[in-house]
Amino acid sequence: MEEEEQRVVFLEEEGSSGGGEAVNGGDSAASLDGIEAILNYEFRDKRLLEEAFTDASYSPENCSSFERLEYVGDSVLNFLITREQYFSNPNLSPGSLTRLRAANVDTEKLARVAITHGFHRYLRHNKPDLHPKIEEFIKSIEDYPLHSNGMIKAPKVLADIVESTIGAVFADSNSIETVWKIFKDLMEPLITLKTMKKHPMTELTEICQKRNLNLEFVDCWEERKEVQVFIDKQLVGKGSYRKKLIAQNRAAKDALNNLDRVLGEFNQPCQPM
Repeated sequence: MEEEEQRVVFLEEEGSSGGGEAVNGGDSAASLDGIEAILNYEFRDKRLLEEAFTDASYSPENCSSFERLEYVGDSVLNFLITREQYFSNPNLSPGSLTRLRAANVDTEKLARVAITHGFHRYLRHNKPDLHPKIEEFIKSIEDYPLHSNGMIKAPKVLADIVESTIGAVFADSNSIETVWKIFKDLMEPLITLKTMKKHPMTELTEICQKRNLNLEFVDCWEERKEVQVFIDKQLVGKGSYRKKLIAQNRAAKDALNNLDRVLGEFNQPCQPM
């Protein structure tokens, strides 16, 4: 059989010593057909789909990574979500529309799409540390049904393959309507005005500004991988994580949880001598 006609197997078959590593391994072979079944779309050019699920770390000869398709898919998805939000929210300001779009195309949202529909099972890569990161992400999102707003770290490659798949469908069909027909359902639930929550850093900053409170973040990262939050010199929250930015977000969230108690203490009347 000619090489171009061979079926590309993404999960290694039992006893195989192929160069690529799929995230979940396993004994069963999952192929391009499996991805097409998820999408309910049959590609005319199967090589586009193969490319969409090939990480740059996977490097057999003549094998392109998903980066170019990701670039296309990112632009297509941004347009589609912009169009959807514009017509669904006729009275919403440009600033609010921008925040709503950002919430629906950020790394965590797209990584959730990849996990929900099993895209990660077809990724070809040679990253030994990727599997535990994905497993950690899968476990973490159980505590945040829709979005964590910065509380957890999503592996970027999961979002990348959603965008590259969008790019592949667009390149194969040359139809933006075909892309939306496929991905509108896969992207559900879309984040709406009712379900979108403020980022903890934004919410905490706004509250402190309105109440004229002095907000300070203290970086204890080098000592103990921790960030502390002080309001008017009083410790009100702290957060830790292996990534400093997420530790900071968790500290802000902890401070918000403690804010009522702290503000109550600030507002206590002076006791008579």
